[in-house]
Amino acid sequence: MAEMYIRVAEEENEEPMEIPSEDDGTVLLSTVAAQFPGACGLRYRSPVSQCMRGVRLVEGVLHAPENGWGNLVYVVNYPKGRKMDEIDASSATKIKRGDQKTSDLIVLGLPWKTTEQDLKDYFSTFGEVIMVQVKRDVKTGNSKGFGFVRFAEWETQGKVMSQRHMIDGRWCDCKLPNSKQGPDEPMRSRKVFVGRCTEDITADELRQFFMQYGEVTDVFIPKPFRAFAFVTFADDQVAASLCGEDLIIKGVSVHISNAEPKHNNTRQMMERAGRNVTALGGFGERVNESC
Repeated sequence: MAEMYIRVAEEENEEPMEIPSEDDGTVLLSTVAAQFPGACGLRYRSPVSQCMRGVRLVEGVLHAPENGWGNLVYVVNYPKGRKMDEIDASSATKIKRGDQKTSDLIVLGLPWKTTEQDLKDYFSTFGEVIMVQVKRDVKTGNSKGFGFVRFAEWETQGKVMSQRHMIDGRWCDCKLPNSKQGPDEPMRSRKVFVGRCTEDITADELRQFFMQYGEVTDVFIPKPFRAFAFVTFADDQVAASLCGEDLIIKGVSVHISNAEPKHNNTRQMMERAGRNVTALGGFGERVNESC
C-alpha cells in the first residue's frame, strides 16, 4: 500500500508540509507534533461553508473528515496563549541562549507498563523530545516507576513542569531532579512508610520485595508490632515513585506513603499510629499519605 500524505501548514497562507498518515488513514498527533512542536490538533476551512472546522482527535489519533483528507490544507492548532509566548520569546533578545538550556526532567509515578515509546509519544505533543528513558531494574528489567525526559526548547520544559500529566491512565508529575534544584529546595525523603502490614511479614521479606524497585539500605519494623514499617532506599526518586501505591506482599495489600521528615517527633507518630491500630482491630491507618 502506497504511503499517503496530508498537507499541513502552521498558517493558512504559508507553504504546507506533507505529513504521512497511518495504514488505516488516520494521522497521529505525535507525527504532526514532530514537525510542529506543541501542536494539539488540526483544523481546515470547509469548501462549502468557508468556515474553519476542527479535525476529530481521539486519544492522540486524528481522524479524516467525512469525505477523506482530500487535497485540503490543514492548519495546526496550538494550546491557547502559545502565539503570545512566541512573541514574548522573540522580543527577549537580550537573554543569552546559554541561560536557557534544558535539563533532564524526572517523571514520577509512571505505571509499570509504560515504555520509552509511550513516553515519547505523549511528551511529543508538547514539543520536540530529544531523550526519554524509563528506569528499570538491572536484574529483572522491570520498570522502577519513574523515568526521564528532555526537551529541545526551554519554553516546552517550563510548560510541562507547570502541570500534571495523565500517562497510561495515571497522574504523573514532571520535576527537576534534586541535583538540579535550587539550594532552598528541600531534599526528598528516601524513606517510605509501609502501612497495613501484618505480623507475619518479616524485615527480610520486606527487603527482598522492595529490592525489585531499587537498592534498599534499611528496613525497620517497630517493636512491639504496630502494623507498619519503614523502608529506606538508596535513591530518593525510587521512594517518591512508590508513594501512593497499594502493593501486594504475601497476599496482603499494603499502602505506601512518604515518611515524615526526621526533625518531626517519630515517637509521637508511632504512638499515634499504634492507637489507630488498636481502634481498627489490628489494621494500621495510613500516615501522611500526601506525596
